[in-house]
Amino acid sequence: MDTKMISVGLDAGMGAIKMWSVNGGLDMLSQVATNGGGHLDGMIGLKAAVRPLMIETADGEFYVGERAHNYGRPVENMNFDRFGGSPEMRVMMYGTWTRYMQTHGTFDAPLSIMVGLPLQTMGESLKESRLLIRRWLMGTHRWKADSVEYVVEVGRVRWNSQPVGALFDFVMDFNGNPVEGHERALRDETAILSVGFNTLELMVVQNQTVNERFTVGSKLGVRRLLDLVSKKYSLGELDVMLRSGNLKYKDKLPIWASEVNGAIEDAWGENLSRFAAVLVVGGGALLLGPQLNLVADGINKAVLSDNPVQSIARGLYKLDMKNK
Repeated sequence: MDTKMISVGLDAGMGAIKMWSVNGGLDMLSQVATNGGGHLDGMIGLKAAVRPLMIETADGEFYVGERAHNYGRPVENMNFDRFGGSPEMRVMMYGTWTRYMQTHGTFDAPLSIMVGLPLQTMGESLKESRLLIRRWLMGTHRWKADSVEYVVEVGRVRWNSQPVGALFDFVMDFNGNPVEGHERALRDETAILSVGFNTLELMVVQNQTVNERFTVGSKLGVRRLLDLVSKKYSLGELDVMLRSGNLKYKDKLPIWASEVNGAIEDAWGENLSRFAAVLVVGGGALLLGPQLNLVADGINKAVLSDNPVQSIARGLYKLDMKNK
């Protein structure tokens, strides 16, 4: 046990990186653009926009975070290989650490990171890809953010599936103790439904063992709704429009909801009635709302997290703290 390291729960989502540590959580939009340079300046009558964070590494200069795609060539890699340390993954991670340290101060000890990964990356065939995550995250990281130098030391890297993070967020408090009434989820047959940006993930556990028969993942996350809405913008631009309330998506929501509910029916079907509860997390769950069908035998099995967006990162943080 190394109590000197700082625990970090990291939900490495395609739409945003969610991070939780001792001082709370942070949500950093997963938007990256190469620095195009030659920016316009000082136009009378127009608002002066604040540019996104500029991250400089050996790979070059990149804008990261909200509206990054307005300032350079968008870099959008929705493949799982990005987790192995692609340039855009690195700068997004550096951007997340930068914003966290700007808010809470520099880390005074090495980080112990528990990374939450999509279910599709947890198979035996992708073991080498998961090892790459440890290789690029471990060690000393140096970069510049808006010309200021930053250094972070990572002393330990572990990974888990994103739904596992949601499960332990539900059953465990920040001291690693079971939450009264919630600890049954580790014994009962409990389902977890995560509606993220890129993926829809369904997992069932009983007695802390995964039931692989009922555990699947698919690319039916929020990006599917954005694809239905428009092909004229990057996914990052559409995501910003969605978050700011400027995206007209209501007429496409029933289509996406039908596809999501179809995936749930295919995976669980009549077996939904046997689950004690379905723990629901992810920003997509908030969008779907009552259109998400988790009713069996007249009983709504859904238990929505009090913080659906940060639940996975928060649970991974608790799990890292418990196993540090």
